Amino acid sequence: SSLGYGFLWNNPAPGRCEATKNHTLWCADSTYQVDYLVFVGNTPADVAKTYCDLTGYAPAMPEWAAGFWQCKLRYEDQEELLSVAREYVRRGIPVSAIVIDYFHWTEQGEWKFDPKYWPDPEGMCRELKELGIQPIVSIWPTINPNSENFRHMNDAGMLVRTETGQYGTFSFYGQQTFFDSTNPETQKYVWDIVKRNYYDKGIHNFWLDEAEPEVHPQQFWHLHFYKGNGAQTAMLYPYYYSKMFYEGLKNAGEDKIILLTRAAYPGSQRFGSAVWNGDIPSTWQALRQSVVSGLSMAVCGIPWWNSDIGGFLFADTQSDDFRELIVRWFQFGLFSPIMRLHGSRQRIPGTPVRNPGIIEPTGGPNEIWRFGDRAYPIIEKLIHLRNKLRPYILALTEEASQKGLPLMRPMFYQYPDDEKCYQLSDQYMFGGSILFAPIMERGQTSRDVYLPGGRWVLTQDGSVYEGGQTVSVHAELEDFIAFVPEGDDVLDVFRA
Repeated sequence: SSLGYGFLWNNPAPGRCEATKNHTLWCADSTYQVDYLVFVGNTPADVAKTYCDLTGYAPAMPEWAAGFWQCKLRYEDQEELLSVAREYVRRGIPVSAIVIDYFHWTEQGEWKFDPKYWPDPEGMCRELKELGIQPIVSIWPTINPNSENFRHMNDAGMLVRTETGQYGTFSFYGQQTFFDSTNPETQKYVWDIVKRNYYDKGIHNFWLDEAEPEVHPQQFWHLHFYKGNGAQTAMLYPYYYSKMFYEGLKNAGEDKIILLTRAAYPGSQRFGSAVWNGDIPSTWQALRQSVVSGLSMAVCGIPWWNSDIGGFLFADTQSDDFRELIVRWFQFGLFSPIMRLHGSRQRIPGTPVRNPGIIEPTGGPNEIWRFGDRAYPIIEKLIHLRNKLRPYILALTEEASQKGLPLMRPMFYQYPDDEKCYQLSDQYMFGGSILFAPIMERGQTSRDVYLPGGRWVLTQDGSVYEGGQTVSVHAELEDFIAFVPEGDDVLDVFRA
């Protein structure tokens, strides 16, 4: 709060929060007890540190994770994935990670590669790492009676079920239920499978999807978890989901861990959760909403956050609108804690079917050379710039680990005495040195930017502006709008 306090609502019941101009309301629909804390601080940074003292600090981020992540829905087989990785390397474009998305498995609830499409995981991982690229694999917590693990997990009480004992919480290629991440026995059993089928074959990084968990209809009161009835406990699911993988990786000898996850709970940051804002549409409105949601996550104590660059749903990669949108989104991704391209793109008419009959075939192409001749060199330059910014970004992750400071910071985080900064939601500080003002409208080539006191250098041309005022800045599609305080060393990255 701008009044100098923090408020932690520590109730894992489904509910709602209303933060309006004339009242604030927090509601748990059903709870064993109401648990909340109010604490004070002289600055937002002081409040953030107390919050992390209470809930935990993010660990050290792996060095590779500060680079560019390549992802799409989805690479259907091992050779397709490797061909994309090889092409990035051939073009001299630095890629830190490539993601193997869902339905690479034999069945939901088996957590292993389908050998028909992924015949040599060890060899694949070995080649990727030789290319300097980390493989990441998607995990779903869904399971159905066709899984080889279902009978044992069912008999041992490791699955989420309804209060009447039945299953079927999510219909997706059959009636799925979820493993119960809140059950310690489930945590050990699933991790042992994951270690044997993925970790021991070279996959040391994971994307924890469906982490809410996603149930339809959302009648959490009708679900039973190890921790209790879902009406009181359901929102703990993503916390224990991340915890089981973090502790498994720690026990396997990993010292720097990052987990891409679609949901979180207070304290998830201590397990290396890098939250993203879900399956959003490929629209300008979603880009604007992503800026706000990233800043909102920052003030909720989750310093590692990202969005699908370009949005996830409905994109036509051949359209001029999307090609402009994805450049502006890449500019936002440059100044996000994680820079990750992802999306379910529309298939291009006439494209051959790669694997006829496969469950969940791929969408359209989603590599940076697929978005047109104008967009490609702009995006390529942004990825190279991200690579140069990695030391700065990793220094910010150290601040998050030690002080609880997020990487994306609302303006008031850095300038708490400037009342104007509490009114800004469309520009932000990326760490303490970079002020970024994203362009979020189609056809827009200029916008207003508020500069706090001091002297500021516009990174695109080196011009100097006096602070304490709002200025109008021009930026064609090839340019982004970022300022750095005069004399700050990070300017050297933009001049190189």
